Amino acid sequence: MPQLPINWMWVSGCIGAICLTLLIHLSPGTLVKQVLVGIFLFNLGFAWNAAYTERRLANLLAPELEGKPLTIIGRVAALPQGSSFGAKFAFELDEVFLGKEKLAQFPRKIYLSWQPAWRNTQEIPEIVPGQRWKFKTKLKRPYGSLNPHTFDFERWSFHQNYGASGSVQAGELLNPGDIGFTEFELRMELARWSLRRKIKSLLPENARYVGVMIALVMGDQNAIDQEDWRVFNATGIGHLISISGLHVTMLAGVGAMLAAGFWRRRHWPILIPVSKFAAAAGFLTAFIYAWLAGFQIPAQRTMYMVGVVAFALWTGRNPRSFDIWWWALAFVLIIDPMAPYTPGFWLSFGAVAAILYAMGDSAGLLGIPTGKELDVDWCQRIKQALREACRVQAVVTISLLPFTLFWFYQTSVVSPLANALAIPLVSYVVTPLAIAGALLPDFIGRLLLTLAHDSMQYLALVLEWMAGWSWAVIWSSQPAWWVIVISCIGIVYSIRPGVMLDDWFKRLIALFPLAIMFMPAFGSTAKSLNSGEFRATILDIGQGTAVLIETAHKKLLYDTGPIQGKKDDAGKRIILPYLQGRGIDHIDRMVISHSDSDHVGGAVSLIQNLQFDSMMGSLPTHNFLLENLRARKIPSIPCRYGQSWSWDGVDFFVWHPHEETLFQSEYPMKPNEMSCVLEVRNQQSSLWLTGDVERLGEEEIIGRLDQDALHEIRDRELILMAPHHGSKTSSSQELLFRLSPNFAFAQNGYRNRYGHPHPSVTSRYESLHIPFYQTPKTGAQIWTFRANEKSSTQFWRHDIKRIWHRSADY
Repeated sequence: MPQLPINWMWVSGCIGAICLTLLIHLSPGTLVKQVLVGIFLFNLGFAWNAAYTERRLANLLAPELEGKPLTIIGRVAALPQGSSFGAKFAFELDEVFLGKEKLAQFPRKIYLSWQPAWRNTQEIPEIVPGQRWKFKTKLKRPYGSLNPHTFDFERWSFHQNYGASGSVQAGELLNPGDIGFTEFELRMELARWSLRRKIKSLLPENARYVGVMIALVMGDQNAIDQEDWRVFNATGIGHLISISGLHVTMLAGVGAMLAAGFWRRRHWPILIPVSKFAAAAGFLTAFIYAWLAGFQIPAQRTMYMVGVVAFALWTGRNPRSFDIWWWALAFVLIIDPMAPYTPGFWLSFGAVAAILYAMGDSAGLLGIPTGKELDVDWCQRIKQALREACRVQAVVTISLLPFTLFWFYQTSVVSPLANALAIPLVSYVVTPLAIAGALLPDFIGRLLLTLAHDSMQYLALVLEWMAGWSWAVIWSSQPAWWVIVISCIGIVYSIRPGVMLDDWFKRLIALFPLAIMFMPAFGSTAKSLNSGEFRATILDIGQGTAVLIETAHKKLLYDTGPIQGKKDDAGKRIILPYLQGRGIDHIDRMVISHSDSDHVGGAVSLIQNLQFDSMMGSLPTHNFLLENLRARKIPSIPCRYGQSWSWDGVDFFVWHPHEETLFQSEYPMKPNEMSCVLEVRNQQSSLWLTGDVERLGEEEIIGRLDQDALHEIRDRELILMAPHHGSKTSSSQELLFRLSPNFAFAQNGYRNRYGHPHPSVTSRYESLHIPFYQTPKTGAQIWTFRANEKSSTQFWRHDIKRIWHRSADY
């Protein structure tokens, strides 16, 4: 099991004890004392983070239990996602059995997926928080594909404290509804489930934005369609389609107002002042709603800020605005040290900090003397409110731009206009109606939810129109850290308090570093390539293939990964986020090795979002991808032996299939054997991309490797993609002897059902002393081939990036 360096924890404890001892004996106010306080607090924070990490590492499944048939007994611990056709949910374990043996040590919390058997159309039972189940499962340690700029499932599992993930083969419900009175979290999850069920039942089945209603009421965004998310993100209103701080504040204000009206009716104010009772009620409302909303970071932040204000009122203090902000930040980090790894943390705290800093005395900034706001006429007050709203929107948009580009690689140009329309409508019409409809009895709740849904539907029509503008979104790459720092310095100067028109030119100049963030050369992209050099990014794609080849000015994508289900494919899940993080929106050529779904699965998603100049592949004439390309007027040519071209001093050569192959309605032989085999070479190195070619295809390639061809290849360092993911029907001894590769790699799924790579193939590479790198172990592999030196490889499955050179021992 992974462990932290315990010796450093002991060192930290000793340092903290020494600092505390010295603090007791030093006179107050000295500089040394302040330094010691800082060291003591740093060690305290380190110890807390270490304890947090150790608890989660202790929750991991033992490696020897991976893939074993286990019987588990426990309880559904959180709101499940999905439907009767498949569900995913958190599960707390009470007992685990391997056969008849009861295990003593096992993870306490896991993440399960329950899908009907592919031959069985029967729906699965409804999953309800708090239910106790007996499941037959197969588990594995938390694992996910690891690539730059893509979702890190392992980090998310660690954050959620899931010690394993797995699938359910069969289940037996033991005793439904067994929830103790003191189990607050489970009761809140059950309440969330009841609210979600009520919202779905009160709205029509074909209501498009029922997922948005659920997200606004309780923070569950999983039912929102991906196309709707595209519109929301393109118009910059995605922050509204969740439990925002404004919603929590609004509910807390309503709770405080009702409590104040109730408390002042009798003699109770003599015991507790109305203001204090209202503040406590407001915090209690915020607390309950934050939990009901899934305790998301924006909701947490607002709840803590309301709590600090309530505490200050009860203790007779008058805290400054930033004091409240700092206390909320401290509470979030103490409870959840991994919060900074989430976008919501930076966007939520960043927006509030920018507003507090920039607005200051907003009345004075807008030409109205402090304390005289109510003395001016209503027309002036309306103008003041509009100016404040415009300034706040401008401040938030500018301030969050670095974080938005870092996390999402895009910014919405129409965001100010869309937010000017959406913020008042969503915050003051849609959300209150949705919340009231979910909480009130059905006869009035149905009417209110319908009004909320219809209002959202009309708003969405305008948003879809805006999102359709060609200039609505500007894409960029993920900016480098030093660009973010410089930009933030400029932003602080630009949004500083003061009348903006007095020094607007200086403020505008200070924003110039923001323009740098949209220049790919200043992003966190890889180092540039010169003529005769190329780079190959072997994506950790699961059981499939996807390789990006880059020369100095050209890009080629070899295969597009697998498809999973009807809506999920590697193109939109892995390849597109990676390319967007790199700032790549144009591919010169796409090469599809053959028509298997694990090689062509992501192609349609990619051609819908990227520009492709041409396509080459081994595909039958009536393949769906070729029809899609023809509809988009993207030229395509069949892949045949002997084809070659050169980009930026880098040569590309096709070795398979045969030059006389005709691709008609069907393949002339097994699809794998028709794979397009592509070699990419420069003066020093040769990279072979082999698709799923098997023994027959390998024999044909061997026959084409005459002495002249071998002479050119053997003068170079050769890197071979293990054919067919390392299956036992490929990587023949003859091919390996003939090519004599220096390195080999395979793209395959973690613990995949095919058993790739086969043990006999792995041992074959080992016996020939060929280092064999597998993406489940290395994550994404980035091979860089320079003009005058051997290749270097960067493996992504490390917290700290490590460069592996030719002599590396893997």
